[in-house]
Order: sequence, then structure tokens, then C-alpha cells
Amino acid sequence: MATEAKYSIVREVGRGSYGVVYEAIVNQTRSKVAVKRMHCDVPENVELALQEFWALQSIQRQHENVIQLEECILQNGQAFQPISHRYRKSDSHLLLIETCLKGRRCMDPKSACFLWFVMEFCDGGNMNEYLLSRSPDAQLNNSFMRQLSSAVAFLHRNQIVHRDLKSDNILISHKRGSPIVKVADFGLSKVCQGKGNVNQHRFSSACGSNFYMAPEVWEGHYTAKADIFALGIIFWAMVERITFRDGDTEKELLGTYICQGKELIPLGEALLENPNMKLQIPLKNKKSMPDDLCKLLHDMLAFNPKERLDAFQLEVRIRQISYGKKRQRSVS
Repeated sequence: MATEAKYSIVREVGRGSYGVVYEAIVNQTRSKVAVKRMHCDVPENVELALQEFWALQSIQRQHENVIQLEECILQNGQAFQPISHRYRKSDSHLLLIETCLKGRRCMDPKSACFLWFVMEFCDGGNMNEYLLSRSPDAQLNNSFMRQLSSAVAFLHRNQIVHRDLKSDNILISHKRGSPIVKVADFGLSKVCQGKGNVNQHRFSSACGSNFYMAPEVWEGHYTAKADIFALGIIFWAMVERITFRDGDTEKELLGTYICQGKELIPLGEALLENPNMKLQIPLKNKKSMPDDLCKLLHDMLAFNPKERLDAFQLEVRIRQISYGKKRQRSVS
């Protein structure tokens, strides 16, 4: 990728409107990394790339359940320039940001302009594929819920609102034996200015994936608690294996919804139309989850954000639920 051949591309592992993700090798150490290439040819792509860059760069310390950025590289034609590194920050990225936001190419307008994100490699694919390829496992679900709650609380403490949480944007790593989840894909994230409570910041641009969007996101007035609603959708779908088929990709995805005839309505949209609607949790089998998990999901999916848990309350509550915990055997 660079003139010194620091990385060698092995294969493509994902592609979307955001760009292309590759598996690559660090030539010096032979270790694996993931490399995301984002084409900065139009303002929309530039904005996605810079949002991801700002979010990952703003995290001062690592969290086991958040994808780690090793470095970011700017490509202009055949020239490659590192603009950030995991252990040091370069002020030169400010020039890149200023240039890109003004809608200009960084050098020759005819040259290809890309941002390359070099990140830790996750060998287990995304959470959606991982769970749907396995039989339901309450202990694994509990582990994933605890890890994700910890990750989102960490992001919110660091003033980062993800705004596009879904099972496709959560990766799985097996580096330490048992599966570790990694929150990834920060293209729609927002880094809030200041050091106050992240839940006091308000957003007006509706974004995210329809089936995971909170009611207030559909309206265009929301806070960081929209991330908690998305987690609630993920948790509920994960426990009961509720899926829908994505209309664009035809992929089977974990997610809850409301049926209106043959039409599937995103839960957030349905709640916006009927705020008094009672959620049927559990949906399939009353034995599938204990009462304390049902109450937790109701509190995560509350229509009114003021009645919804925040990330810090969720982090505490998730440790208290009985679902998925090993039962102690009594010895007489």
C-alpha cells in the first residue's frame, strides 16, 4: 500500500457504499490487520471518512470492545502520507480536514484521493453472521450484551455517539480464545465538543439504519440515548433470534420489527406512530428470557428518551440480570 510496502493486501472481506475493507499483512511482523479504503471523491464520502477518523483518533485509551485504529494514511495519486498513528498524533491531518471540507482534492484534482484506515484484524466476521451460524446460547448472549454495554458506555464517556449500531457493525475476535466483540464502523459517529454529559448534546440529522433507529431519530431530534435504543433492538433480536431480510442485500439480519400485514415496520417508526404501543417481550417464547431481562429491554426501548436508560445505567443493570448466568449447584 505504501512505497515501502509496509502492508500487503491479502483479500477483500467487505464492500459497501462506505468503501472497501481488506485483510492485509504487516510485512515486517507478518501480523494481520484490517484495512478500510475510503474514496474521498465526493463531499459525502469525505464526511464519512473524517467522522470515522475523528472518532477513532479522539479515544485517548483503548477499550477491548472498540475497534482500534493503528494508523490512517492519505493517498494522493501514487503518494502515500501517514497522517496519524495509534501512539502519536500528527497535526498534518488538520490540513487534510480543511482541504477536504472545502471540497477540493488534496493535490492534483485528477489524482485518486483515498483515506486508508489500518485497524486491528477480527477473525470472526461480524456479529450477525457469527450468531446466525450457531445455535442459541444464553451464556454467549449474556457475554455479548455485557461487552457491548461496556463499549457504548466507554464511547459515551469519551463523548462519542456511534449513531449506527447494528449487528453488521459489530465484529468478532478470537485472539483470547473466547469471542470478543468489537464495535466498529464509525462513519456516522459524532464526537461531541466539551466535557459535559454526552446525553445533553442534541442532534438533528437523522441517520443510521432504519430497523435500529429510535423514534426520535425518525423525527430528527435526538441524543446519545438513540444508541441505547439500537442496542435494545440488537439484544432482543439476539436472545430470540428475530431476523428480517434486508431489501437491498437480501441478507438475513438480526433485528426486531412490527408486522403490518405483509409489511415489516421498524420498531422505532412504529412507536413514533403509536407511542402507547405495548411491546410484546418476549415475542416467541415466555421461557426464552427471565422477567429482569424483559424489564431491561422495555427500559432500553422506551418511546420517551427521558424514560430510557442511558449507557452508564445500562452498564450497571446488565451485570445484574439472571439471564445466561451459570447456576450454582448446591451441595447437601
